Amino acid sequence: MCRSNHDKPNGGAAEESIRNTLPESYHTIAIPAGSSWRKMLAFAGPGFMVAVGYMDPGNWATDIAAGARFNYLLISVVLISSLMAMFLQRLALRLGIATGRDLAQSCRDTYSHRATIMLWVLCEIAIAATDLAEVLGSAIALNLLFHIPLALGVCITAADVLVVLLLQHKGFRAIEAIVLTLIGTIGVCFSLELYYSQPAWGAVAAGLLPSGQIVADPHALYIAIGILGATVMPHNLYLHSSIVQTRNYEDRAESKREAIRFATIDSTVALTLAFFINAAILVMAAATFYRAGHHDVTEIGDAYKMLSPLLGAPAAGALFGLALLASGQNSTLTGTLAGQIVMEGFLNLRLAPAIRRLITRLIAIVPAVIVTLIWGSRGVTELLILSQVILSLQLSFATFPLLFFTSDRGRMGEFVNSRLTSLAGWAICGLIAILNVWLILSTIGEWLS
Repeated sequence: MCRSNHDKPNGGAAEESIRNTLPESYHTIAIPAGSSWRKMLAFAGPGFMVAVGYMDPGNWATDIAAGARFNYLLISVVLISSLMAMFLQRLALRLGIATGRDLAQSCRDTYSHRATIMLWVLCEIAIAATDLAEVLGSAIALNLLFHIPLALGVCITAADVLVVLLLQHKGFRAIEAIVLTLIGTIGVCFSLELYYSQPAWGAVAAGLLPSGQIVADPHALYIAIGILGATVMPHNLYLHSSIVQTRNYEDRAESKREAIRFATIDSTVALTLAFFINAAILVMAAATFYRAGHHDVTEIGDAYKMLSPLLGAPAAGALFGLALLASGQNSTLTGTLAGQIVMEGFLNLRLAPAIRRLITRLIAIVPAVIVTLIWGSRGVTELLILSQVILSLQLSFATFPLLFFTSDRGRMGEFVNSRLTSLAGWAICGLIAILNVWLILSTIGEWLS
């Protein structure tokens, strides 16, 4: 079942070494000599593209339900989830920079053909689930802002393939600039939402400390597990390990060490911003819905409709809808790249970006159209939850190989995980696996009841 890259014939190894995912972008961004600030700016970007997955529409319903039902209690869970994400994304970027192979390529190098195909299929399912959440989020936003029917909004999202293709021809920095602009839009919108909602900042600060009430209350524990289990997106680990290689660092230990340091700063800053945005969604829901006694708000559409009347701010609902639209479109860009990286990495197969994007979009659009036509907005919410459960199912198939590879000295050399890092990694991966199993069983139980 397992093979070593060193066991391959020389010709095969040579063939492998010249293949890089995203070859049109590989090592295309120059690293300037001189000050650390200039170098840090050159490395800035991949972390923000990864951060998009931590604030996509799939997370919104959970954050809203957490705030509306339990006030500021579960902010600590958002914080813990973000710290886990920072840890795992650092492992992903270390793998990519130290070995020159992304996570998908490393799986192909190490496992049997059958196991590699299985991992690829699971990852493609996870990407389709992610794309489904993006499609639904964008469709909900178009419906809320412009009253476009949900089914038609789902179809309109297919046109964003043209935007993605245009950006890919403009260079990788253009994609990063668009992503950063959309993240900025989301951040500004929720900063204004917090201003309108006037949260109790003392209680917000207290919520950052874990409370025993979370474990004591089964309903709070269920939502907490949902936040923890669905925060880390599996495709982000594949994505990050590849796009850090767009920087043209030298193939020397000193240069790689510097690249890892600056890429870690980029990732940590970006995921800190993602934490603030997720926390802002929860805080806004607590300050608005919980305070007004509306503890049963769980749907994104309900939150949009109730914000302006409850806050007495006509712009509050529009800002919420605009942030949702920016979130959905942002996730589209990174989802496209993740799909390309996974297919090229696992299969050493490259399809035209337009074909790859249309295949993924159709897989997401067909069930979304059917559900919206038959069950309407309620069905959309259930489909969003299902997409997060699918992501949870696949997560361990990405985190455990990542930890195994980065703990392998033969693969990583001097960049191998320390013993403390490995122990922390196994604890985090084990916890995520347990929580995801719990989340999946609880969700199935809820559907059957």
